[in-house]
Amino acid sequence: MKKIDTILACVDLSEYTRMTLEAAVAIARGNQAQIVAFNVINQRDVASVGMVSQHYPDRLNVENYVRDLKKERHEKLTMLINSDFSEYRENMTLSIDVGIPWESIIQAAGNHKADLIVMANKGRGNLSRVLFGSVAEKVFRHSPVPVVSVRDPETFKGRP
Repeated sequence: MKKIDTILACVDLSEYTRMTLEAAVAIARGNQAQIVAFNVINQRDVASVGMVSQHYPDRLNVENYVRDLKKERHEKLTMLINSDFSEYRENMTLSIDVGIPWESIIQAAGNHKADLIVMANKGRGNLSRVLFGSVAEKVFRHSPVPVVSVRDPETFKGRP
């Protein structure tokens, strides 16, 4: 297997973010790898704001919405990394993009020359998976590099 120099850690600021970064750091330490903590602002949400802003142009602006959301997410990730992963902080960078999450992750893996993607595999209901598919499933199917799935042991405890 190729040496792992760069890990793309996909984080969504949910309860799974810390677990994802813990796994990425554990892998990175053994390889002296860099970590890119990557977050995606869903294009669907931006499009919805765009539609609403047409009716309230004085109150809502898409560019300001995206700028403010990027700033807020950057601050939250920085605080988490500084408080829980300060010993590995120098080997981490943050990247926030706007797009369709699974496509943005695949593109970011290429842009950052990632050798590995680490992401949470959140348990979703069967109906939503059938209707929409999951980001993790699409990344697994389309990723040009290996993908590590991080799971919450409590959530999947006792499942066959």
